[in-house]
Amino acid sequence: MSNEENTKQEETVQPEQPITQPVASAENKVGELVSSFLSLKETNPKVFFGAIGGVVLLVLIISLGGGSGSKPPLSGPVLKDLAIGQRYSLKSANAYDPVATVRLVSTPGAIAAYDDTEVADRNGVCQHIPQGTPVSVLEFADAYGKQKTYAKVRIEDGECKGNEGWALAIDIQ
Repeated sequence: MSNEENTKQEETVQPEQPITQPVASAENKVGELVSSFLSLKETNPKVFFGAIGGVVLLVLIISLGGGSGSKPPLSGPVLKDLAIGQRYSLKSANAYDPVATVRLVSTPGAIAAYDDTEVADRNGVCQHIPQGTPVSVLEFADAYGKQKTYAKVRIEDGECKGNEGWALAIDIQ
């Protein structure tokens, strides 16, 4: 053959026809797999139910496993490393209300037994100190197996200046 004959040779392209045979064969394969799996139930039920249990277990592990980046870490109030003699301000760790107050008591354990349902207790002198009030830390008390749970503070400003009381250390920032 010469070069001319090679270049003049034309390809005959047939128009595309819809492909139905592979789809039908895929459906047949799936049908065969399902029927062989169901026949396994009759011939060897231990393997049949073991395979179902394995699939269920795999789905549970995947769904309950979670990821390390899927949830943000929880954040909350942080206990500062307070030092005696330093100045801090009162900030209620559990209140979102800016007018919330911090309770000062005469003994450290009294905070746990505190109930302010009485109106007279709410209006007591220098018991409920506004947030942001500057205080100085005088000493600490341990409780519940944790060190520095309570701090004795002296109020440095306002109408209660010079008064001392115990507050939760987490309420001092």
